[in-house]
Amino acid sequence: MARPSRPASDLTHRRVLSIALPIVVSNATVPILGLVDTGVVGQLGQAAPIGAVGIGAMVLTAVYWMFGFLRMATTGLAAQALGAGDRAEYAALLVRALLVAVAGGLALVAFQLPVFGVAFAVAPASAEVEAMARDYMAIRVWSAPAAISVYGITGWLIAAERTRAVLALQVWMNGLNILLDVWFVLGLGFGVEGVAIATAIAETSGAALGLWFCRDAFRTPGWNDLARILDRAALARMAAVNRDIFLRSMLLQAAFVSFLFLGARWGDVTLAANQVLLQFLHVTAYALDGFAFAAEALVGQALGARQRAALRRSAILTGVWAVGISVGLAVCFALFGGMLIDVMTTAPDVRAAARAYLGWMVLAPLVGVWSWMLDGVFIGATRARDMRNMMAVSFLGYVAAVAVLAPPFGNHGLWAAILVFFALRAATLALRYPSLEASASA
Repeated sequence: MARPSRPASDLTHRRVLSIALPIVVSNATVPILGLVDTGVVGQLGQAAPIGAVGIGAMVLTAVYWMFGFLRMATTGLAAQALGAGDRAEYAALLVRALLVAVAGGLALVAFQLPVFGVAFAVAPASAEVEAMARDYMAIRVWSAPAAISVYGITGWLIAAERTRAVLALQVWMNGLNILLDVWFVLGLGFGVEGVAIATAIAETSGAALGLWFCRDAFRTPGWNDLARILDRAALARMAAVNRDIFLRSMLLQAAFVSFLFLGARWGDVTLAANQVLLQFLHVTAYALDGFAFAAEALVGQALGARQRAALRRSAILTGVWAVGISVGLAVCFALFGGMLIDVMTTAPDVRAAARAYLGWMVLAPLVGVWSWMLDGVFIGATRARDMRNMMAVSFLGYVAAVAVLAPPFGNHGLWAAILVFFALRAATLALRYPSLEASASA
């Protein structure tokens, strides 16, 4: 199950690609599901079901995203346990993650009414759309324990470099969801409720399949050692890492949400253009995620094994590939960005506005790659406090950049501020990297 830690000489480009590429392919399946959900309910011939599924999915995705720390923390902690050769702790970490996931999921089920109430207070919709969305969420929320468990399972598998299993899990969940969407909505006429049932079944079956992929953990004594699982020091460390990653992620989300809201100050056309260009940023993130995840696994294992040279080589090899990908994306955006904009919108004014700001998206991968990859390095090392503190500094710098650049330069100033945010995230984490590396030989 838990492969022994390897020397730095065993950290090859091939090993990095074997971890990263399945994640890149896995990420490519994510937007397909959203397209099918929308397309299936779009066949009903009414606008309300499309809006209901869109809002309901957005609300639940946002709520589940709050548990994203579980994936990152599990990867870092489990990779370090693997690097240290502690198989019992590696198995116990999976059970701890599952306990957190199930408890969080059951809490959402229990408090679904106030959670949904707050969501619709923040993002109100028509009475018809809200009623349908509530029906959708009332069904889907029952799979919350399973959906959140997948975060922990995925993190645990990434720590062991088992990203092919992560790909299989993602393909299974999305593929089953699509098939059930078509059957329940178009075949059986279940409408919006059919989409919710399909997703709930897919998420539950995904958690079951994920546990099957993790079956070796349940052959290790540590998985049912309650004293180890509930060890106060281990739980406190996991809680601290989860807390700091959660706070860091909330600041990150606040920056992007504020970017969208601030863009609206210059009108609907500018807002739409920003939304179109943000899809380029999503593509960049999906492409680089695989190499950031590889950094998490390899850095975590190296730190657990106290191999400083392996840690440095892990950061360098994954970084080399990420920089190459980011350069390729920048070139593609420069050459084909206009064509992609035309595919995403037919509105002439939005097309023209998006082209006016396209240069910022050419720069974004080149500036942002360093922050994405250092995030992976620090997650693998579970240096969550550094991530939290440096994100706070970067967020304050972003706020200052917006205040200085947006008034005189408008939306161009806003885009410049978000790139300043990327650069600050990279620079502040880079300042803490020597301390991280030194801890591998402490």
